Amino acid sequence: MSSPTIRVVARIVSFPDKVEEAKALLLSLIEPSRQDNGCIKYELLQNRAEPTVFTFVEEWAGDADLDAHLASSYVAAAIARIPELIAEGPDIQRYNLLA
Repeated sequence: MSSPTIRVVARIVSFPDKVEEAKALLLSLIEPSRQDNGCIKYELLQNRAEPTVFTFVEEWAGDADLDAHLASSYVAAAIARIPELIAEGPDIQRYNLLA
């Protein structure tokens, strides 16, 4: 029997005057993330009512794959820019699918 996958919801809130810069930075993570080992799904959402709020919805084969992704050089480069763009977060939560 295979192990259950890991689901991730990561919420990020940009400064109001940095929405477009934050969006560009977050969008730049999508393609390399989708190439990472164990990545099953990697989507970025932007809240329609509050455009400063972004949410990643992810699915990974396992914790080791997710940990490797979070330790990657391109994620580290994005994290280095967070203080200038992000008002709140990232709030990264790991979930197990129940049904």
